[in-house]
Amino acid sequence: MPSNQTTSTTMISSTPSRKIKSYSSLALMVLLSSRPVHAFTGGVVRAHCRRTVSSAHETSTSTSLPMVLEKLRTENEVLIDANISRKIASDGFNDVFGANGFEMNQPNERYKAITLQSLDQVAERHPKIIPHLDDIKLAGLIFPFKASPYFVDELINWNAEDIRKDSFFKLVFPTMDMLSSEHQIKLREAQAEGDPVNLINVVKEIRYDLNPHPAGQKQLNAPKNDKLNGVQHKYSETTLVFPAAAQTCHAYCTYCFRWAQFIGDDELRFAQKEAQSLFEYLNEHKEVSDILMTGGDPMIMRTSSLAQYLEPLCDPTFLPHIKNLRIGTRSLTFWPQRFITDKDANELISLLRRVREEGGRHVAIMAHLGHHRELSTEKFRRAVNRLQKEAFATIRSQSPVMRGINDNADVWATKWRKEVQMGIIPYYMFMARDTGAQHYFDVPLVKAHRLYSDAIRNCSGLIRTVRGPSMSCTPGKVEVTGVEEIMGQKTFVLRFLQCRNENWIGRTFFAKYDESAVWFDDLEPLDGMSLPWDENGLPLPVPSGLN
Repeated sequence: MPSNQTTSTTMISSTPSRKIKSYSSLALMVLLSSRPVHAFTGGVVRAHCRRTVSSAHETSTSTSLPMVLEKLRTENEVLIDANISRKIASDGFNDVFGANGFEMNQPNERYKAITLQSLDQVAERHPKIIPHLDDIKLAGLIFPFKASPYFVDELINWNAEDIRKDSFFKLVFPTMDMLSSEHQIKLREAQAEGDPVNLINVVKEIRYDLNPHPAGQKQLNAPKNDKLNGVQHKYSETTLVFPAAAQTCHAYCTYCFRWAQFIGDDELRFAQKEAQSLFEYLNEHKEVSDILMTGGDPMIMRTSSLAQYLEPLCDPTFLPHIKNLRIGTRSLTFWPQRFITDKDANELISLLRRVREEGGRHVAIMAHLGHHRELSTEKFRRAVNRLQKEAFATIRSQSPVMRGINDNADVWATKWRKEVQMGIIPYYMFMARDTGAQHYFDVPLVKAHRLYSDAIRNCSGLIRTVRGPSMSCTPGKVEVTGVEEIMGQKTFVLRFLQCRNENWIGRTFFAKYDESAVWFDDLEPLDGMSLPWDENGLPLPVPSGLN
C-alpha cells in the first residue's frame, strides 16, 4: 500500500473522536486532504442493511390487508463489502452512503452521477466552469451537490457569455453567494484552519441555521408513530410518503427545500423503510384519498423497490378509499432515460399502467418543470409520450419562481404553452420556501404576482388551470390573489388553497401591501383586522358569523 494511504488510514483509526457516522463527515475529511478517496475507506467499510421486498404479481382480487402485510414482511439480507470503496472513488459520496452508512438504491450503470469529486471531468468537457470550481466545492460542503450527465451536457448553455448567469447552471451548481456574509466568513475560516473536526461542526451549525425543516414538517406534519419515519399527514385527504430508497435524486436543485434529506443526518431526514406500516396507517385513516410519493425522487428507485408500494394498489379491493396516486419527480428534467432506456423502464411503465387499469386509481406524475428549456429535448418528449400513452398517467407541472432562474413572465408563458401542447397540465407556481438559500433565490410577493398575471394574460384558457403564486407554509397553501385598494390602503388579497383548518379553504383575507415581503411571516394585518394564524403560524378558528 502506498505510504500516503497508510498515513490516512492511521489518522482516522487513531482518533476515536473522529468516528465517521455519515458520508458527510467522511466527505469533509477527504476534501480537507489531498489523499485519494480509497485511503480513507481502506476497503474495510462493511455494513448490513435490511430491505423489504414483495413478489410483484401475487396480489389477487381477494387480497386482504393482513395478507399483503405478511408478504411485505419477507426480507433479504444485503451485504455491502469492500467494493464500496471503489464505488466511492468512481461516483463520489452522494448516493453511495445513506445516513447510516448503508448503500442507497442506484439506477443502473448507464446513469453516473456527477459529484464534487468528479467536477474536474466536467471541466475537461466544459472549461468555462474552471474559474468557479473552488467556489462550487466549498459551497458544496453546506449544500448537497449532484448533477446528471444529461442535464449538464444537454440543458446547460455552455455558450453563455457568463456561465454563472445561465439559469440551468445556477439550478445545480452551488455558490458561496448562497450563504450570508456571516456564514461565508465562518466557513472560510474553518476551512483555512485545516481541522476536520472543527470544519464538520461549523458545517453542521450553518446547516441548522438554514432552517432544514420549514413549515413545521418535523413538529407538525409527522404522525406520532415510531414506525412512520417517512410519512407526513398535513392535510386530511393527502398523505405524503418518503420511501427510504427514494431519498436522493438524479441531480439536486440548488434551491431545494428538502435539501436536509441529502446531507446524511438522521435527525433531519424523513425515510420510510417499508410499506407495511404505511398501509396499516392508511387502513386506519379512511379520510385519505391521495397518496403522494415524494423524496428525494421516487423515480430514482428501481421498479422492484417501487413495487412494494404500488403493487398492492393494483388490486381495487385493497384500501379502496385510496383513489389517487401522485408521484413527485424531477426525473423528466434530470434523467428522462428513466422512462425510456433504463434497464427496468418497461417494467416501470407497466407497473404504473396496472395501478391505473387494474387498480382503478388515478395516476398523476407531479413533474417539477420550471423552464421551457426543460421541455426542448427529444428524450424529454419520448419520456412524456410513454407516460401518457403507455402508462396512462396524467402529468401535472409545478415549480417555484426563483430569482435568476425563471423570474420572467415570458419564460413561464412559453413553458405553459408548450406544456399544454404536450398534454401536460400546468398546476402550481410556488414561492421560495423559508429554508436553505431562500435569501439568494427569493422573489418578492409583489413581483411574483405581477409576473404570474403578466404570463397568464398571454395564454389561452386551457392554461389557466395553474394556481399561484402560492406559499406552501405552516398554516397551509396561501395564494397571492391580487393587489387592491381597501379602505384607502394598498392591500394584498390572499386566499387559502389548502389549510390545516379546512374551514379556511377557499376563503380570502387581507394583508398590508409590502414590496419587500417574500413569505407569509413578513405579512402584517390591515388596521382593525387580523391575519388568520397565530404567532406560531397555526390557523386560528374562522370567526363566528362567517359562512
